[in-house]
Amino acid sequence: MSMVWWWWIVPMVVALLGLGVLLKGLAALFRERFFGGLLGGGVGAALIAVASIAGLLALDIQTYARLTYERPVATVQVRQLGPQYFEATVIQPARGEDMPAATNLYPLHGDEWRIEAQVLKWKPWANVLGLDAQYRLDRLSGRYRLIEQELHAERSVHPLSGGDAGPDWLPWRLDAWDTARRYRRFIDAVDTLYGGAAYMPMVDGARYEVWITQSGLIARPANEAAREASASGWTEAR
Repeated sequence: MSMVWWWWIVPMVVALLGLGVLLKGLAALFRERFFGGLLGGGVGAALIAVASIAGLLALDIQTYARLTYERPVATVQVRQLGPQYFEATVIQPARGEDMPAATNLYPLHGDEWRIEAQVLKWKPWANVLGLDAQYRLDRLSGRYRLIEQELHAERSVHPLSGGDAGPDWLPWRLDAWDTARRYRRFIDAVDTLYGGAAYMPMVDGARYEVWITQSGLIARPANEAAREASASGWTEAR
């Protein structure tokens, strides 16, 4: 969500108008035209005050929009093949001309799917200035609810690729993750580099959406089957 231009232009124009009226009023006072000077000064000061309030409101809206900004990472669709055995279709959105949308199928054992990523989190003031959390998908795995099964049952783990890349208009590839990792002590805008994950229950026909927020990965149910599964308490093995 980007800030609409007039949230900044209109207060600026009003402030400049108010400044002009204020200066004109002060000039009238120096010429001993007290009524016109006081009136002009009052009107100019009021316009500047209104513009300042509008500017602060715009900054507050911009800050909220930037700190709550999120974007899609992947869609996960689940099809059951057998008891505690599923096929997950992972659809990643396009990331520019060099990274078209990708769809891959993965067999998973367990009760839940789990997607992991490396996350670069910026400090809040850097978010406000336009820097969004960066991610690199790492792996997709099946997860059992019961610890005993997690220790001894058949496991399934698949490598993933995809995520943020540098801007394609530069003659070289600028990698925010590697740059922040190598020069972190010189980059005060970096909050942390960490591994993040999201997991949800697997049921036949469920569809989920995975998003990257300024704080990390989150997963949301995208259809009724997924909503029922995520609200059921995750207590039954299937």
